[in-house]
Amino acid sequence: MPNHHHLHAPLRPTASSSSSSTQSFTSKLLLLLTLLPLTLAALAFVLQWRGGVTDPTTRWAPPGSEKLFPGMDASPISAVSHSSHSDCVKLGRSASPSFPYYHDWKFDYGSNLKPKICITTSTSASLEQILPWMFYHKVLGVSTFFLFVEGKAASPDVSKVLESIPGVKVIYRTRELEEKQAKSRIWNETWLSSFFYKPCNYELFVKQSLNMEMAIVMARDAGMDWILHLDTDELIHPAGAREYSLRRLLLDVPKNVDMVIFPNYESSVERDDIKEPFTEVSMFKRNYDHLPKDTYFGMYKDSTRGNPNYFLTYGNGKSAARIQDHLRPNGAHRWHNYMKTPNEIKLDEAAVLHYTYAKFSDLTSRRDRCGCKPTRKDVKRCFMLEFDRSAFIIASTATEEEMMNWLIWKSLNADVAESEETVIIQGLQESGVFSSVIASAPSTISKEKFLSTIDSSNSSRAVASESLPSRKLGRSRKNQATVRKVLSIDSAAFQEAAIPPLSPPAIDGDHFTMEA
Repeated sequence: MPNHHHLHAPLRPTASSSSSSTQSFTSKLLLLLTLLPLTLAALAFVLQWRGGVTDPTTRWAPPGSEKLFPGMDASPISAVSHSSHSDCVKLGRSASPSFPYYHDWKFDYGSNLKPKICITTSTSASLEQILPWMFYHKVLGVSTFFLFVEGKAASPDVSKVLESIPGVKVIYRTRELEEKQAKSRIWNETWLSSFFYKPCNYELFVKQSLNMEMAIVMARDAGMDWILHLDTDELIHPAGAREYSLRRLLLDVPKNVDMVIFPNYESSVERDDIKEPFTEVSMFKRNYDHLPKDTYFGMYKDSTRGNPNYFLTYGNGKSAARIQDHLRPNGAHRWHNYMKTPNEIKLDEAAVLHYTYAKFSDLTSRRDRCGCKPTRKDVKRCFMLEFDRSAFIIASTATEEEMMNWLIWKSLNADVAESEETVIIQGLQESGVFSSVIASAPSTISKEKFLSTIDSSNSSRAVASESLPSRKLGRSRKNQATVRKVLSIDSAAFQEAAIPPLSPPAIDGDHFTMEA
């Protein structure tokens, strides 16, 4: 027994030592895990205090400015200084921007960012519409904008802000511009001629095409890779891309593709008091191309609810074209090429969101900028789509209450819930981006630019009555023949007619029809 006790006695201190070692290791590990975050927090505090890290709430102010913008109050003191009815209350008051990754509101993209994308538009809209539209697309990766402006968009207060934004080229509709476009190639060709010498929407369609032709040249000179034509009531919805980015979407397009078609979705009226469609409208009708055909035609009558068509306005989408030689517009919705038939693809998920007739003023504005008579016969020569014709007659003959009641029945079934577009634009708004742009714009506009805006407002309405009739096709036959001699091949095969805004397929009795 003593020997047995002697053999096992040394084992007791060994077990006790092992347990003590384990407890010691655990204690050290817990101490390390406790000290590590405290050390990192202390380091961050020291760097912030010494100025080593920029406070995100100060990144938004333009260079040399001490101002804070809505949603950027840095202390309780500054918050008290604002009046109760300030825009700060509406835009929200937060300690940091809702979109902290917008390091610079100017979105001045580096030259190495590919592909380089530009958008061209013809607009008479106000800043309230143009700025959200523009900066939303900047977030998506668009670097350059060619804005052909007239009306309100060409006024000094608006144009000085637009010209101060990097990547924005403002082109005024002056008499010099009209004279230059009178000598343009497409004016002397036949594919656009069926739209000449007609008022209202036809005149706008011709202007857009002529402006697109000039934008192609400017895009090539600026080193752009892709060009889109969009109106300022349209937003790109880049669904299907690996990230929510138009740049990423176009980067993944095969190299042999010349044109990408975005089917359009159309907004659906949700309320009768819409003021800011981009942030208040979130329901859209899907395009015919993005719906199963049996679903589209099976529910057609129920979804139209007496309207002329499933869509109130156009349904043939918009497109982006790769910048290349011999590129030309083919109306406001498509691009073409003088030397070949473009290789095009239609996207299965991405779309253009069209905010059409989203607010009451959209109805009256069409009446105010068109001088046609409100008769069934006259509106046919002024508007291409049936709903636009009906809307013009109602806006010209009905009372405000009758117009509102009439507009309500355009609210149709829609199946797209609140989208990223609303979130992005609200984030830009709450972060003070639009206020920052306006605050940093120069306080005055140069004399030359001011005179050009005056000339623009005086001459823009004269384009159909003065400039266009003086450019008769008969007088330009020699010029047209000269152009064709320069071509190395006969391009007549590529002179198909311009594609106008087209409605989606409709049901006529038991058959479906589609506008040609």
